[in-house]
Amino acid sequence: MVLVAGFYADADAQRQPRRRTNNPTNQPQGNEQQNNNNTAPPTYNPAVSVPITYDTSGAATGAPKPSLRNDNAFDKGSLTARTPLPYEHLRWDDALFAEKVWRELDLREKMNQTFRYQAQDDNGSQIFLDILLKAVKKGEVTAWTDDRFTTPLSMDELNQKVAGGYDTADRVDINDPSKIVARVVTLKTFDPNSVVKLRVKEEWVFDRESSRMFCRILGIAPVQTVFAENGKERGQTVMFWIYYPDLRPTLAKYEVYNPKNMGQSRMTWEELFESRMFSSYILKSTMDNAANKNIRQYIKDPILALLEGDNIKEKIFNFEQDLWSY
Repeated sequence: MVLVAGFYADADAQRQPRRRTNNPTNQPQGNEQQNNNNTAPPTYNPAVSVPITYDTSGAATGAPKPSLRNDNAFDKGSLTARTPLPYEHLRWDDALFAEKVWRELDLREKMNQTFRYQAQDDNGSQIFLDILLKAVKKGEVTAWTDDRFTTPLSMDELNQKVAGGYDTADRVDINDPSKIVARVVTLKTFDPNSVVKLRVKEEWVFDRESSRMFCRILGIAPVQTVFAENGKERGQTVMFWIYYPDLRPTLAKYEVYNPKNMGQSRMTWEELFESRMFSSYILKSTMDNAANKNIRQYIKDPILALLEGDNIKEKIFNFEQDLWSY
């Protein structure tokens, strides 16, 4: 009977509910549990207090890889030793006629295909724009912001202009991938073939001492086409200007692609510009232009603008011819 009484006592103890305390220590109350469930987790804003770093390695065009053996059947060492002939000195008092002209070269034209020659040589890429960029990065010439050569470009500014834009990537913590520690701005890879136009600033001077007309190139600038996100063309912008007299020693060391390749017909880039063996059209001149405007600013029709450029060219030619009497 004692065993039966003990069995019923244990059964009654199991059926009785446990008495809850008013202030439990191990479980939260119902209201506190509801508030915790409704509270949103803390958010992390990566734009606040995150350092921004710039990675400019993507704008580099690559160092030239010279051949370890003579890649020609003849000795070509004299090419790198060439120096341009110095210009003839022109006195200001002898400049009877002087007009500045701005031209544009469309590299897609047949006569200008040599500017986009796709080849690698001992001195690197033979694309004309790569030649300009290498000369600037090596410190041989200075890149300028305007055609009057008043403000030089720094190397970082040049890399940003060459890249034409940037991509932003987040750098996360190795131990905690959900935490962003920095934002890296990477310059886009630059394609030199995307630049299809060059701008040239020159001055035509009639020297009365020698009774002849001189054409002196003052500056060269690559022109880049800007596109919107939807791929629509937005316009054109000048990347940088280079003072041409400073560039002549560099251009004398690079050969121009010649499809004929006959004898001494192989010329350097300096000889090409001095011989004016390129196709171009006039954008602006100082002749009868008191407002200092481009032709397209006062002549909207593109065909009439080209004809106005030919008219300026004819005026310069006629000025020299009219000085002589037969």
